[in-house]
Amino acid sequence: MSNNKKYTVVVCDHIHKAGLKMLEDDENINFIMAADEPKDKLKTEILPKADVAITRSSTDVDDLFLANATNLKAVVRAGVGVDNVDIPGCSKQGIIVMNVPTANTIAAVELTMTHMLSCMRMFPYSHDHLKNQRVWKREKWYGYEMKGKKLGVIGFGNIGSRVAKRAAAFEMDIVAFDPYINPSKVTDLDMTYTKNFEDILSCDIITIHTPKNAETIGMINDAEFAKMKDGVVVINCARGGLYDEDALLKYLQNGKIRFAGIDVFNKEPATDHPLLDLDNVTVSPHLGANTFESQYNIGTQAANNAIEAAKGIAYPHAMNLPIDESTIPSFVKPFLEMGQKIGFLESQMSKSQIISIKVTGHGEIAEYVESLSTFVAVGAMSQNSGDTINYVNAEFVAKEKGIKIESEACVDSSVYKNLITIKLTTSEGTTTISGTIFDDNVQRLVNIDGFAIDVALKGDMIMFKNSDVPGVIGSVGTVLANNSVNIADFSLARNDKGEALAVILVDNAVCEKSLTELAALEACLAVNYARV
Repeated sequence: MSNNKKYTVVVCDHIHKAGLKMLEDDENINFIMAADEPKDKLKTEILPKADVAITRSSTDVDDLFLANATNLKAVVRAGVGVDNVDIPGCSKQGIIVMNVPTANTIAAVELTMTHMLSCMRMFPYSHDHLKNQRVWKREKWYGYEMKGKKLGVIGFGNIGSRVAKRAAAFEMDIVAFDPYINPSKVTDLDMTYTKNFEDILSCDIITIHTPKNAETIGMINDAEFAKMKDGVVVINCARGGLYDEDALLKYLQNGKIRFAGIDVFNKEPATDHPLLDLDNVTVSPHLGANTFESQYNIGTQAANNAIEAAKGIAYPHAMNLPIDESTIPSFVKPFLEMGQKIGFLESQMSKSQIISIKVTGHGEIAEYVESLSTFVAVGAMSQNSGDTINYVNAEFVAKEKGIKIESEACVDSSVYKNLITIKLTTSEGTTTISGTIFDDNVQRLVNIDGFAIDVALKGDMIMFKNSDVPGVIGSVGTVLANNSVNIADFSLARNDKGEALAVILVDNAVCEKSLTELAALEACLAVNYARV
């Protein structure tokens, strides 16, 4: 049945209007636009109403914020960096912190390439010479080609890897340093992976793409700059402070560094920074996310994260998870999210007291089945635990409620490389659902209570079980059409007991009347409705 509860989402800073419309259009969301309110008023008067808050860099999630966040279950940082979020403080209060790390990926990648090309050809200076000074002097502007140059990439994640691919199209030689990835991620692209940082320092161009933390602040300092080859070009479109700015200035002034492309500074705004006095830098005012496309992506993804978190469906890109993401392969996290969604789905199908949850991992994902169980439990118990359930307290809440959580690892997987199976036992019976993720990163359900099926795990879903007799599909379609419910996808499966199961994805919420009419069809054995 449709969940009629209203959740309050407070938007603390400006996001794209498409994200606001998503919040406005969701019948379960009451959103408060507080971006233009004074921060003291936001934190003391508005924030106490919030179930979820969306912030950007203008709002600090600090002591005052947390002291007033008495009902808050999640914070969505609409962007990549969480420097202004007190993550330990949030964790102590059971508040999940999420970001949207991929929304501005392409914008940051392309800005990095812009700075790289500008440094190699001194483009902003030749442009200024002609356009503003009206001087035509071609012989002054001899640059360098990127072809054949060696590019050192520090950090080979979403952004660094894409910069490397684009640089490879310029026929550059790529050397990548990232101790947290499988080397094959680099070598499979015919690039060089190194564990020796000296290999990076010997490159013609160096670009950095790491998060900002205790390990990376000032990671390129005077000693590293001194070891670089004469005439090196360095780029930073990641986070301010990764390069020691005093050392960077020194080596730009003495010519060791021929050119630098800088988008981010240790302290911003940086309108009086000494780097601006040099004529061998290209600079921009932190424009990594400043494209119309990325702002749309950031706004809509932040809104989606807030909606899913408010309803307890999932916590995409959560930062304070019960698992160290730096130690897990990239394929694991989507399975954790899918496991939580399946748990949420099964609890909606049953709507009764949970007795036990059993999670089985098949294939490589089996190694992470215990962490997976935590995510599944959060999804399954969110229906009956109100707003109190999260990753931190899931095991405790389950024990308190007498719910048994089991996990099983099966390294061998039959058909699929990775498969998770979740068996939810309630006071009314058992539901078992299996899911996998294909190469296109789409979460797919492949088995529901013994029915082999293939359907995307998303949106409004009707599960219609019936006697396998002629005319059922037409009857179901007629009922939905008469109730103005549009079918987006219709997946059908059969078993050897003369039964069939249809999983119907629809474009809008399904009312009680529609479900009652479906249940009244002569062939109907059971009908369930869920929103994920």
